[in-house]
Amino acid sequence: MKRVQLKLDFILKASPTIVYNFLTTPACLVRWFCDRVDIEGEIYTFEWNKSREWAELIDDIEEEYLRFRFDSAENDDEYLEFRITTSPITDETILEIKDWCDENELADQKLYWENLIVRMQREMGA
Repeated sequence: MKRVQLKLDFILKASPTIVYNFLTTPACLVRWFCDRVDIEGEIYTFEWNKSREWAELIDDIEEEYLRFRFDSAENDDEYLEFRITTSPITDETILEIKDWCDENELADQKLYWENLIVRMQREMGA
Protein backbone atom coordinates (compact mmCIF):
# COMPACT_ATOMS: atom_id res chain seq x y z
CA MET A 1 0.00 0.00 0.00
CA LYS A 2 1.24 3.47 -0.84
CA ARG A 3 2.24 5.66 2.12
CA VAL A 4 1.02 9.28 2.04
CA GLN A 5 1.57 12.36 4.14
CA LEU A 6 -1.32 13.83 6.06
CA LYS A 7 -1.22 17.55 6.87
CA LEU A 8 -3.73 19.09 9.26
CA ASP A 9 -4.11 22.57 10.77
CA PHE A 10 -5.90 23.32 14.03
CA ILE A 11 -6.67 26.69 15.60
CA LEU A 12 -6.08 26.58 19.36
CA LYS A 13 -7.12 29.07 22.02
CA ALA A 14 -3.89 28.74 23.95
CA SER A 15 -0.51 30.41 23.78
CA PRO A 16 2.36 28.77 21.84
CA THR A 17 4.05 28.14 25.21
CA ILE A 18 1.11 26.11 26.49
CA VAL A 19 0.79 24.17 23.23
CA TYR A 20 4.51 23.39 23.26
CA ASN A 21 4.23 22.11 26.84
CA PHE A 22 1.34 19.84 25.82
CA LEU A 23 3.56 18.38 23.08
CA THR A 24 6.72 17.85 25.14
CA THR A 25 6.05 17.25 28.83
CA PRO A 26 4.98 13.85 30.21
CA ALA A 27 2.38 15.35 32.56
CA CYS A 28 0.63 17.00 29.61
CA LEU A 29 1.14 14.26 27.00
CA VAL A 30 -0.69 11.71 29.15
CA ARG A 31 -3.67 14.04 29.35
CA TRP A 32 -4.38 13.86 25.61
CA PHE A 33 -1.93 11.76 23.57
CA CYS A 34 -0.95 8.55 25.33
CA ASP A 35 -1.45 6.51 28.49
CA ARG A 36 2.14 6.86 29.64
CA VAL A 37 5.38 8.44 28.42
CA ASP A 38 8.99 8.28 29.55
CA ILE A 39 11.60 10.67 28.20
CA GLU A 40 15.31 9.92 28.26
CA GLY A 41 17.29 12.55 26.41
CA GLU A 42 15.89 12.67 22.88
CA ILE A 43 14.02 9.34 23.16
CA TYR A 44 10.32 9.35 24.04
CA THR A 45 8.77 5.99 24.96
CA PHE A 46 5.00 6.13 24.52
CA GLU A 47 2.54 3.59 25.86
CA TRP A 48 -1.00 2.96 24.65
CA ASN A 49 -3.01 0.06 26.13
CA LYS A 50 0.21 -1.60 27.34
CA SER A 51 1.72 -1.41 23.86
CA ARG A 52 4.95 0.59 23.65
CA GLU A 53 6.53 2.58 20.87
CA TRP A 54 9.55 4.80 21.00
CA ALA A 55 10.27 7.92 19.01
CA GLU A 56 13.40 9.98 18.64
CA LEU A 57 13.02 13.74 18.84
CA ILE A 58 15.05 14.64 15.76
CA ASP A 59 14.35 18.37 15.63
CA ASP A 60 13.13 20.85 18.22
CA ILE A 61 12.77 24.62 18.20
CA GLU A 62 11.13 25.63 21.47
CA GLU A 63 7.55 26.86 21.08
CA GLU A 64 7.77 26.55 17.27
CA TYR A 65 8.56 23.11 15.92
CA LEU A 66 8.99 19.43 16.84
CA ARG A 67 9.77 16.45 14.66
CA PHE A 68 9.75 12.84 15.83
CA ARG A 69 10.85 9.68 14.05
CA PHE A 70 9.02 6.63 15.36
CA ASP A 71 10.68 3.23 15.45
CA SER A 72 7.60 1.85 13.66
CA ALA A 73 8.03 4.16 10.65
CA GLU A 74 7.98 2.18 7.44
CA ASN A 75 10.81 4.22 5.92
CA ASP A 76 13.34 6.82 7.03
CA ASP A 77 11.46 9.66 5.31
CA GLU A 78 8.43 9.31 7.61
CA TYR A 79 8.04 11.47 10.70
CA LEU A 80 5.51 13.12 12.98
CA GLU A 81 5.83 16.88 12.93
CA PHE A 82 4.19 19.60 15.00
CA ARG A 83 4.59 23.22 13.92
CA ILE A 84 3.26 26.03 16.13
CA THR A 85 2.59 29.43 14.56
CA THR A 86 0.54 32.50 15.38
CA SER A 87 -1.88 34.03 12.91
CA PRO A 88 -0.74 37.60 12.18
CA ILE A 89 -4.35 38.68 11.68
CA THR A 90 -6.24 37.00 14.53
CA ASP A 91 -3.32 36.31 16.91
CA GLU A 92 -4.63 32.74 17.33
CA THR A 93 -2.26 29.83 17.77
CA ILE A 94 -2.17 27.40 14.85
CA LEU A 95 -0.94 23.84 15.28
CA GLU A 96 0.07 22.16 12.05
CA ILE A 97 0.50 18.38 12.17
CA LYS A 98 2.23 16.27 9.54
CA ASP A 99 1.94 12.51 9.81
CA TRP A 100 2.16 9.47 7.51
CA CYS A 101 -0.25 6.61 6.91
CA ASP A 102 -1.36 4.12 4.29
CA GLU A 103 -3.37 5.76 1.54
CA ASN A 104 -6.49 3.75 2.41
CA GLU A 105 -6.26 4.90 6.07
CA LEU A 106 -6.19 8.65 5.35
CA ALA A 107 -9.75 9.36 6.53
CA ASP A 108 -9.27 7.30 9.72
CA GLN A 109 -5.96 8.99 10.52
CA LYS A 110 -7.51 12.43 10.02
CA LEU A 111 -10.36 11.53 12.38
CA TYR A 112 -7.85 10.14 14.90
CA TRP A 113 -5.95 13.47 15.01
CA GLU A 114 -9.15 15.52 15.13
CA ASN A 115 -10.28 13.54 18.19
CA LEU A 116 -6.89 13.90 19.86
CA ILE A 117 -6.87 17.67 19.34
CA VAL A 118 -10.40 17.99 20.74
CA ARG A 119 -9.13 16.14 23.81
CA MET A 120 -6.07 18.41 23.99
CA GLN A 121 -8.22 21.54 23.79
CA ARG A 122 -10.49 20.25 26.55
CA GLU A 123 -7.46 19.52 28.76
CA MET A 124 -6.09 23.03 28.06
CA GLY A 125 -9.41 24.53 29.07
CA ALA A 126 -9.72 26.11 25.65
